[in-house]
Amino acid sequence: MLDTRLLDKGQPFSELADTYVIFITEHDVLKRNLPMYHINRKIEETGELFGDGTHIIYVNGEHDKDDTPLAKLMHDFKCLKSQDMNYPKLAEGVRYYKETEGGREKMCKIVEELRDEARREERRQMAKSMIEDGKLSFEDIAKYSGLTLEEVKALAEGKPA
Repeated sequence: MLDTRLLDKGQPFSELADTYVIFITEHDVLKRNLPMYHINRKIEETGELFGDGTHIIYVNGEHDKDDTPLAKLMHDFKCLKSQDMNYPKLAEGVRYYKETEGGREKMCKIVEELRDEARREERRQMAKSMIEDGKLSFEDIAKYSGLTLEEVKALAEGKPA
């Protein structure tokens, strides 16, 4: 799904750039006591790397005590105050968004937008369930879900609402 958004219509897959999905976890989810885990797909029968350009990295947030750059970054992610951080650029951003009126206003707006989108997604999921149930008209589903009739019809057709 990520790949489809990285190419223009008609653009060949060979032009697709490598993609990285990075999970920064609070705890060591893979329980091997490593600071970082690089995961790449492989062909099970041959052991060869698949080489499709997709990469997953898990960063263990518990590794924040030593003097490595990664540990310092994990430390900074947990800091409540910008002056306690190691990396000046990151501290500057934190200072702006947490410690200035303009930054707090922007952050509040961003959080409100995320909350609103989460609520819309909940309404879409509710509508999808009602559509699958098949007991209500599209008009009733729109009324109960808070979506428009057009959005409900789009969901019924499998299109994004």
